[in-house]
Amino acid sequence: MHPRAAVYSATKYAVIAISEGLRIENEKIRVTIVSPGVVESELAESISSEDARKAMEDFRRLAISPDAVARAIAFAIEQPENVDVSEIIVRPTASPY
Repeated sequence: MHPRAAVYSATKYAVIAISEGLRIENEKIRVTIVSPGVVESELAESISSEDARKAMEDFRRLAISPDAVARAIAFAIEQPENVDVSEIIVRPTASPY
């Protein structure tokens, strides 16, 4: 949780609840929650406020590549059919979050 992020945080909790519900309701599907930390993207380029854009650029200095997240997802998919990787948290080693 972070200040001024209550709604954002609530949506993340909702994803967890829905995912766990789906996993319990149907044993024929596997559900994995992927929670990436800071990932390289073009997000900062679309921010119109110069101060906010600079803050986002600073925040993303330790970002991991999208490929790192993709490899984590591939790991979950590659497991045997009777194995469900429930949750994966992928983040930069230096991340405070």
